[in-house]
Amino acid sequence: MTAPPNRTLRLAGIDIGTLTCRFLIADLSSGSPLKELRSERRILRLGQGVDQTKRLSSVAMDRVIQCLREWREIIDGYHVDVFAAVATSAIRDAGNRDEFLHRVKREAGFEVEVITGEEEARRTLLGIRSGLPPGVTDMLALDIGGGSTEFILDRLGQQLVVRSINIGVVRLCERLLHHDPPTDDEVRQACEWIARETKAAVADMDNYETATFVGTAGTITTLAAMAQKIPVYEPVRIHNYTLQFATICELEQTLLGRKKSDRVGLPGLEKGREEVIAAGVIIIRTVMETLGMAAVLVSDLGLREGVLIDLAKRITER
Repeated sequence: MTAPPNRTLRLAGIDIGTLTCRFLIADLSSGSPLKELRSERRILRLGQGVDQTKRLSSVAMDRVIQCLREWREIIDGYHVDVFAAVATSAIRDAGNRDEFLHRVKREAGFEVEVITGEEEARRTLLGIRSGLPPGVTDMLALDIGGGSTEFILDRLGQQLVVRSINIGVVRLCERLLHHDPPTDDEVRQACEWIARETKAAVADMDNYETATFVGTAGTITTLAAMAQKIPVYEPVRIHNYTLQFATICELEQTLLGRKKSDRVGLPGLEKGREEVIAAGVIIIRTVMETLGMAAVLVSDLGLREGVLIDLAKRITER
């Protein structure tokens, strides 16, 4: 997606996720890709407890709103032309979501769009597509979030097929992984649940096996960093890295063999992700095992970038 001729658009996008909030300011010029000016992500766990209570806690809402207020000041300082904020699984599921949305508008100045799992997948795909290596056409994309996971089959010239399942890293931790580290029985139950939902998700996806398997979001990018033992996150080494199934299995053994406190400091493991990475590695390993995938192409681009590309498209079509 390009900007109007001879005009550069300065855009800002915010992705309010169940586990992580992500923020991006970028310039978009005609004929050029997004040029990142400022980006940030924070693990704020907005969806903590939502699976059981169906409500956002006051403490979690406070954490996120404080972050959004800080980001609003940054946006104002960059003289952004237009910005958008979206919210995903935790907000979709919360009975008190209107309270949160009103507070965000009143206290941080953002009108938040709550998007469906299918719309989340569509915009995620825009982000992924903007940075794929040459030669990748047909694609089965996997987006593991905090509250849900999206499967996206995208074949050139064919209708997009999207399936969203209510399994994410926060939901899996809270529903099944109650011990630290998880017990063998908890892992078995988790695998059975993930495998059952994965089979249902791809049941009407013809020949998905022939498409390039691409993964995005925090679990997969973290495992790519851990596989390379990167002490400080380097997007250039993560993006378009090929993560082998055998490597994921090795990382799973390492992670599930340690308590949360003992995972702190593992090279490549982002601070604050010590608990949920256990759920994440179980999800990606089980999905790949169920689908018969030997490797996954890692995308550091996803919903956050897709929000900006979609925003630019809507501006240029006005």
